[in-house]
Parts: sequence; structure tokens; C-alpha cells
Amino acid sequence: MPGPERHEIKASSSERFFNQLMGFLVGYGIGPRYMRLLQVRGRKSGRIFTTPVNLIVLDGRRYLVAARGDTAWSRNARVSGEVTLKRGANLDRCRVVAIPDADKPPILKAFLDAYASQVQRFFPVKAGSPAEAFREMAPQAPVFELQSMSTSS
Repeated sequence: MPGPERHEIKASSSERFFNQLMGFLVGYGIGPRYMRLLQVRGRKSGRIFTTPVNLIVLDGRRYLVAARGDTAWSRNARVSGEVTLKRGANLDRCRVVAIPDADKPPILKAFLDAYASQVQRFFPVKAGSPAEAFREMAPQAPVFELQSMSTSS
């Protein structure tokens, strides 16, 4: 039986430009404190790809949410099992653990509530909705817990 349909909402040219600009700034340690430059090895090419991401911390645990759906970075992270988060000179190598769909709703809620101005358009649920409202969309939203492996600066 096939799994849930996977989808990715593609970035517009202006969104790609903004992501490149934010990636550049975060790479130099400038920009919002919740942003990191995610580095992940490509599952086919083996190349290192980078993209800016927003971290969400919930109950002392750090998570990454692929707000656009099953993105290239989320597929690469799932296959490699690890990513590096960069902010300025600080590097944090992390193991990524995929969160089961049943456990995603409170994380998705916290992510949307924290970053609604940036990500609301990718969510069929409105910011401020109860966690239960996120249950239906959970299979289409990759969520990973980050577990630090090593840190350098």
C-alpha cells in the first residue's frame, strides 16, 4: 500500500532570492536568532546543499519543520540522518530523527504560531488553531527532532 502523497510547494523567484540573502546573512551570524543555515548532503549527488531554516524549540527539544512539504532538504536529511546547522562561525552537527505523524500536531502548531507571518500560506490551518486541527495535515509535513552530535565555533 503506498504511503501518503508527498508534495512540495516550490519557491517563487523572489522567495529564492530572499532565501539566498537570508542564507548569506545567517552564514555570517546576522539575522534573527531562530534562523540557521542548514547544510545537508545530497542523497544522489553527495554535494552539500544549504538553505536557511527556522528552528522551533518545544519543551527543551529542537525541531525542524519543512513548511513547504516534502522538500529536497527534508528528503536529503531523512536519507543521510544528519545535518549541520550554521550560524556565523558556529557549527552544530545534528542527528535528525523523523517525528511520527501522531506526534507532529503540537510541533506544527508551535511552529506556525511562532512564524505565521512567514509560513501561514503553506498551512491549511490558521495560526492559533488547537493542536488537534493539525492532525490531518501531519502526513504531508516533515518534522525532525535535532540531536546534537558535536559543536564547534
